[in-house]
Parts: sequence; C-alpha cells; structure tokens
Amino acid sequence: MSGPTPGSRAPRGVVFDTDGVLLDSATLHAAAWKVAFDACLELTGRGDRAQPPFDADAEYRRFVDGKSRFDGAEALLTARGLGLPAGTPDDPPGCDTVWAVAARKEQVFLEALRTEGIVGFADAGPALAVLRAADVPCAAASASRHARALLEAAGLDRLLTVVVDGEDTARLGLAGKPDPALFLHAAALLGTRPGNTAVVEDAVSGVAAARRGRFGLVVGLDRTPDRRHAARLREQGADLTVPDLAALVRSVWGESG
Repeated sequence: MSGPTPGSRAPRGVVFDTDGVLLDSATLHAAAWKVAFDACLELTGRGDRAQPPFDADAEYRRFVDGKSRFDGAEALLTARGLGLPAGTPDDPPGCDTVWAVAARKEQVFLEALRTEGIVGFADAGPALAVLRAADVPCAAASASRHARALLEAAGLDRLLTVVVDGEDTARLGLAGKPDPALFLHAAALLGTRPGNTAVVEDAVSGVAAARRGRFGLVVGLDRTPDRRHAARLREQGADLTVPDLAALVRSVWGESG
C-alpha cells in the first residue's frame, strides 16, 4: 500500500462508492448479470458464432462494475459483438434489446435480495464512525436504484451525511461512470470542493471518473485476497490503493477504523 502519510493531504470530505465498498453486494450483482448475459450469449452465439459464458469476475469488473444497468449491459454486449437495439426502459426481461437484458438482470438481482439479502462490510461502519467523529462528512454514491434502501437496511445511513443513488441520477439526468457527474454532485451536497474531497472506489470506471473530476485524493479499494486488481486501479489514476477501509483511515487520517 502506498499513499499519503498519516495526517497529510487529509480531505475535508469523502465520497464512497457503495457496491463493493460499503455494501457486500458486488458478488450478487455479478451473479445476476451472469444469468442475464449467459441466456443471451447462448441464444445468439450458436454454431460458428459460439460465445463463451460471461466471466463474472474479469468481464464484470471490466465492462459492468460501477455503471448503470443500461450502460453495463451495452458495454458487455458491444464488446461481444452483439449490437442489440437499445429498446426502452419498459421492455420486459429478455434478450431482444439492451434494456431487456438489463431488466432480466434486475429481476434476478431482486430475487437474490429477497432470498439472500445484503449486509455492509465489517469495516464500513467503524471507518465511517471514525470519520464522523473527526468531523469529516461522508457521502455514499451509487448508480443503483436500491442503494439508499440497502444502506438503511445495513444501518450505515446514519453514519452518512449524503446518499446519492440511481433514483437521483435518473431524476437529475446525471451521466454514468466514467463521467464524474455522480461524484461531483455528491461532493456538492457535502459542501466540499472536488480538490478537497476523496473518492473511494473499487471499480476501474469509478477510479477513472474520480480522476476526471479532479478529486484531491482518488482511492482504489481492492478487497480481493491476492490484491490482483490494485495495479489496474492505479493505472486508471488511483493515488492510493488499500485492502480495506480500516487501512484507508489509518493511512490518510492516522486513525484506526
């Protein structure tokens, strides 16, 4: 881990990505995408056009993680050479349009929520509590329309000053990552300038967005056991990479989370 020494460059506010950073939900999202994508890949990739199954690790992180449902579906389908029409947000789950694929993912994800549920990472609450005690306001930002409700269910909302989720991005017409609009809006609600604000992300698209937004500290969070994604996060512009949020608060604020 490299980055600022404890107490130096300490940001005045922090914007946290939600899925995979505060909530242990990335695996559930990836599994839902696999169901949705594999059905379409099998249907459209027969014979000489055979398509391998969706890689719920590498392809999820490269094309889908951190993006809105539509943008993630479109990115993967385009990369696989499947130029489906966009369709409309009202399309039923299926494989005929990009929106239909996104709807199938949403259907599977909601069912997984009902049966499995989502919890916050063990380090999330303590880290947010440390920052709250240090008068560092924190925001959670997510392209997911479920983020606010899930943060409330995990008990993390009370430690946050601001929550910006997919409902807000749709209402305000905010562009998706790697555009920095989501993070810039969250920082504005915190009342901190980007240059005095940190962004904590586990997705390469999110790190790229924070760098584009000229945030003062861009933190790449790599929770994988072998830290295999840290290098890619640094390549996209992360100033600092950490294995967990406790390491983040120790490194930047000199406090234990």
